[in-house]
Amino acid sequence: MSLIRSYNRYKDRWWALPLIITPVFYPLVNLANTFTIISGQEVMLYYLPMALFTTMMTFFGWAALPGVIIALTWHYASAGPFVVVERCVHMLIPLLLSWFGYRLFVARRHQIAYGSTRQMTQRVFWQVLSPATLYLILLELGVWLNLDVAVNEGGALALNVPTLINYQALLVGAITGVPFSYLVIRILRHPRYAIAWFSQLRAEFDRKVTRIELLIWLGIITAILLLLLRPLNNNSSIFSTNYTLSLLLPVMLWGSMRYGFRFMLFIWTPLLVLSVHFYYHYLPNSPTWDVQLAIASSSYLVFSFMILAMAIMATRQRQVHDRARRLAYIDPVTHMPNLRALSRSLADTPWSVLCFLRVPELELLGRNYGVWLRIQYKQHMADWLKPLLSAEESVHQLSGHDLVIRLNTQSHQTRIEALDARVKQFRFVWDEMPLQPQVGFSYCYVRSPVKHLYMLLGELSTIADLSLATHHPESLQNRGAANVQRGVKSKVEMMNRLQLALEQDHFVLMAQRIQGVRGDDYHEILLRMREESGEIIKPDLFLPVAHEFGLSSRIDLWVTEHVLRFMAQHHEALPGQRFAINLSPSSLCRTHFAEEVLNLLERYGVEPWQLIFEITESNALPSLAQAINTLSQLQQMGCRVAIDDFGTGYASYARLKTVSADILKIDGSFIRNIVASSLDYQIVASICHLARMKKMQVVAEYVESEEIRSAAVALGIDYLQGYLIGKPAPLAALVEE
Repeated sequence: MSLIRSYNRYKDRWWALPLIITPVFYPLVNLANTFTIISGQEVMLYYLPMALFTTMMTFFGWAALPGVIIALTWHYASAGPFVVVERCVHMLIPLLLSWFGYRLFVARRHQIAYGSTRQMTQRVFWQVLSPATLYLILLELGVWLNLDVAVNEGGALALNVPTLINYQALLVGAITGVPFSYLVIRILRHPRYAIAWFSQLRAEFDRKVTRIELLIWLGIITAILLLLLRPLNNNSSIFSTNYTLSLLLPVMLWGSMRYGFRFMLFIWTPLLVLSVHFYYHYLPNSPTWDVQLAIASSSYLVFSFMILAMAIMATRQRQVHDRARRLAYIDPVTHMPNLRALSRSLADTPWSVLCFLRVPELELLGRNYGVWLRIQYKQHMADWLKPLLSAEESVHQLSGHDLVIRLNTQSHQTRIEALDARVKQFRFVWDEMPLQPQVGFSYCYVRSPVKHLYMLLGELSTIADLSLATHHPESLQNRGAANVQRGVKSKVEMMNRLQLALEQDHFVLMAQRIQGVRGDDYHEILLRMREESGEIIKPDLFLPVAHEFGLSSRIDLWVTEHVLRFMAQHHEALPGQRFAINLSPSSLCRTHFAEEVLNLLERYGVEPWQLIFEITESNALPSLAQAINTLSQLQQMGCRVAIDDFGTGYASYARLKTVSADILKIDGSFIRNIVASSLDYQIVASICHLARMKKMQVVAEYVESEEIRSAAVALGIDYLQGYLIGKPAPLAALVEE
C-alpha cells in the first residue's frame, strides 16, 4: 500500500510518468505516420506525434518537456546533432505556444475528458489549428532557409499541393490523435478510468440501439474497409477505388448520431489509420495522382471533423434530453420525485401500495415561519423514512402539505405499521425548536395501470383526515372507496350550487325573534339556500362545504349587504330594528373585513348599533390576533359582538379572557334540560354569574316551554330565543307584522 501511495504521489513528476511515456510511445505513434512522394518531394498523409506531445503537455505541463526532448533526440540521433536540434526546435515552438495559449484561455478544468461541448472551440483552435499551422510555417521556413533535408522543389512557402496535403495531414492527425492519446494516457495514469470510460461509452448510446443494429453497422464498416484495402487490378470495379471512401461518410455519420463520441473515436481513429496507410490500394496511379491524393487527404480531414463533431453534438443532445426527462420527474423546489414520477413508477409495477401522509399543521407553520419550513420538513421526512424503503421505492412530493409513498406489496401490512411507527417518531427541529405536527396516514392497494390517480389521491387525502382522529393508518378499501367518491362528489356539487347561489342570489334570509326581558327585542338572521326546484336547504348541509372551499367570507358579505339593504329599504316601517348576523372564522381573520362593513354601513345609511355580529365559540380561529383586532374594530365602529353557542368549545372560559364581547349566548344543550337537570342548572347559573362579572348580557337559546322561560328569567338571563318566543320566518315578513 505504501508503494501505491508513493506512486500516486510522484507519478506526475518530470522524472516519473512524463519521462517514461513519451520515449516509449513515440516509436509506436510513428508507426501510424504515413508519407508519400509527390513530384520528388516527401509529403505527409497522416502525422500523429504532434498529437501525442500536445496531450502530454495537457496532462503534465512543463514536466512533459524532458520526455519530449529525449524521445526526439533518441529518434533522430543517427542523423546528427544539427538535425536533432532542428527537429526539437521545430516541434517545441508550436507545442509550447499552443499549450501556453490553451492554458491562458482555459484556466479551469483544462484536463476534462474529450467529448464535451464546453471547451470544444478552445481545443479545436489551440490543440488542432494552432500547432498544425505553426508547425507548417516552421517547416516551410526551414525549407526556405535550406535547413530541412526535405527540399521543396515547388519553392519556399509555396501554396502548392504538397503544402496543402501536409497541412491537412497535420490537422487530421491532431483531430483524431489528441482525443485518442488522451484516453490512452489517462488510463495509464488511472487504470480504473477504463471502467468509467466504458460505462460512459455505454451511457452515450441511444436508448433505442439494439445489438442487431450495432452488428449490422459494424458489418457494413468491415465490408467497406475490405473493399478499400483490396489491391487494385485489371478486374477491379468502382467499389475498389476512392468512390468507396465516400460511402464511408454516411455510414459513420449514422454511427455518430446513434453511438456517441467515445465509441466513434474508438472506431474511427484505427479505421482512419488503416485507410490512410494503405491509400495506394484505392488511389490508382494516374497523371492527376497528386490532385486525387489532395482530394483524399481533404476527405480524411473533413470526414474526421464531421464524424467527431456530429458525435459530440448528438451525444450532447441526448444528454440534454435525458437531463430534461430526469428533471421532469423531480420537483424543482424540494428536489423530490413528483407526481409524474409516481405515475411512472405505478405503470412499471403490476401491484403497488400507496401510502398517503397528510400534515395539515404544516400550513399554519408555513404561514408563521415561511415556506422554507414546509420544504425542509418534507425533505427531512423523506430522509427519515428512506431506511425503511427499498431501492425502487421512494417518497413523492405533492403540492401543499402532503406526501405519498409507493411501496411494493411484499409484507406490506407489516411495513405499513413500521412506517407509521417511524412517522410518529419523527422530530423536526426548526430554529432549535422541536416540532412534531400530527400526521394522517392512509393507504390503498392499486393495480397497474392506474387511470384515475388524481381522484385516488383525493380519496386518500379524505381518509388521511380520518386517520388524524383515529391515530392509526386507515385503509381506503376498508373504509369504502365508493363512499368516499360519493362524499367528494357531493361536496363538489354543493360547492357549485353555492357559487351559483352567490351569483344569482338564491339564498333566503330568515329572521328569528330574540325577546328581551326588558322589552328590547332584536332578530337573528338565519341563512337558507333555495334550489331551482324551490327546495330549501338548511345551513348544516352547505356551510361546512363553504368553509372547506373558502366561500364562507363571500357568504358573510352577501348576508351583511342584503340585511343592510333591507334595513335601508324599510327604514320607516322598521325604525331602530336590530339584527344579529353570524360570522365565520375566515371573515374574522380577514384584515379588511371591518373596513368593508363600514363602507356598507355608509352606503345604506344604517347605524352601527343596529348590527350585532355573532361568532361561534366552538369554531377554531386560524389567526386569533387578527380576529381580536377585527372584533375590536367592529366594536369601535359601534357594532356589538356576541359569542354564540357558549360552553361547547374546547376552551370556553379561556376564550372570554382574549375576546371582548357584549353578549353571551348560552348553548341550547344546557338550556333545554335546565328544569330537569340540576347540573345543567348550575352550569347556566355559573355562566350567568361570569357574564355579570364581565358586564355582558346573556341570551338563552332553545326556550321551548314556559318552565324553561321562567327558570331562565329567574337566573337573570336578559334575552330569550326559541320556538316559544318565535319561529324563523322570512325576513320580508317583518314588514307585514
